[in-house]
Amino acid sequence: MKRADRTAVALAGLLGTAAVLHGVRPEPFDTIVPRNLPGTPRFWTYASGVAEGGVAAALAVPRTRRLGGWAAVALFTAVFPANVSMALAWNRKEPVYRAIGWGRLPLQIPLILWSLRVARAGNTTPPDNPRRK
Repeated sequence: MKRADRTAVALAGLLGTAAVLHGVRPEPFDTIVPRNLPGTPRFWTYASGVAEGGVAAALAVPRTRRLGGWAAVALFTAVFPANVSMALAWNRKEPVYRAIGWGRLPLQIPLILWSLRVARAGNTTPPDNPRRK
């Protein structure tokens, strides 16, 4: 497996794990949903989990990898307000929680850059050519 493929599959694994966590343990995610969004926090928790799962699937399949990379860029950008909301809410907690809350914000940058790298590499595994067999 080429390095670009491994990079895309690793990002798919990260997002797929997050998607599963949104479904099986939604409570922590509910607490960071910005309150100004319409609807319930649980709706947004599940919706973001579905989005993460869809992006993970797109990243895992070579033919949709480029689109998946761009979708990951959009997803990581879209969830940034939730991370800001969490940092602000955790500002009243113990120092370790404040550090986690604020420390997550700069982590969005490498996630977005990782997604851009995958998007730009696109489909790195050539499709099977039935004429060659």
